[in-house]
Amino acid sequence: MSKRVPFQHSRRPSLSRVRGAVVAAGLGTTMALGASAAFAAGTMGSPEVANLIDGTAAHSVAKQAAVQGKAAKAAEAERVAVVEAAAKKAASWEKPVSHYELSASFGNDGSRWAHKHSGQDFAVPVGTKVTATHSGVVVKAGPNGGGDGPAYGNAVVIKHGNGTYSQYAHLSQIDVYAGQKVTTGERIALSGNTGNSSGPHLHFEIRHTADYGSAVNPVSFLHQKGVGV
Repeated sequence: MSKRVPFQHSRRPSLSRVRGAVVAAGLGTTMALGASAAFAAGTMGSPEVANLIDGTAAHSVAKQAAVQGKAAKAAEAERVAVVEAAAKKAASWEKPVSHYELSASFGNDGSRWAHKHSGQDFAVPVGTKVTATHSGVVVKAGPNGGGDGPAYGNAVVIKHGNGTYSQYAHLSQIDVYAGQKVTTGERIALSGNTGNSSGPHLHFEIRHTADYGSAVNPVSFLHQKGVGV
């Protein structure tokens, strides 16, 4: 005789039951998220949250305005500093060349000059930049000393006001013209060896008039203006 084996149910859950559980869990999650979103939406529309948002926005605008205000003040301070520096520079005096050796001085005499030396010589190579020692208006510029005679070679004379003029001679190149306004430190020429010159140098004078014969000691004059030579 064959032995009957009792039928046993599988302990594994059916596929349909598993699917049902997953769907139920999904619905629960969706409902929970939906409730949270609804709560958040309702909260966002409340007067308390609206006031909080308005306050935050106002604070942000005020902070941005403060930053912009500081930037504007800094820009204005910088502009004022630039203007003051320019005004100070225009009122100042400078040496006509920056790197040099002093050679013939004011009042020297000898066979090189028909009269006593009328300026201060700065020994510099040909082509050295020559700048205006002070702001003013060019009144002479050209060969033949700009009108002061061939001994000066190419020369420039600048009127500074208050009866003061500066002269630059023996130039290899002139970069300004009569009637032109110049500022302190502006390039006006290049040094040279033109005219009655024993070697490359800049002849510099301070005068009471635009013409030869009215010169004063330029080194002493610059010292009075706070410029060491």
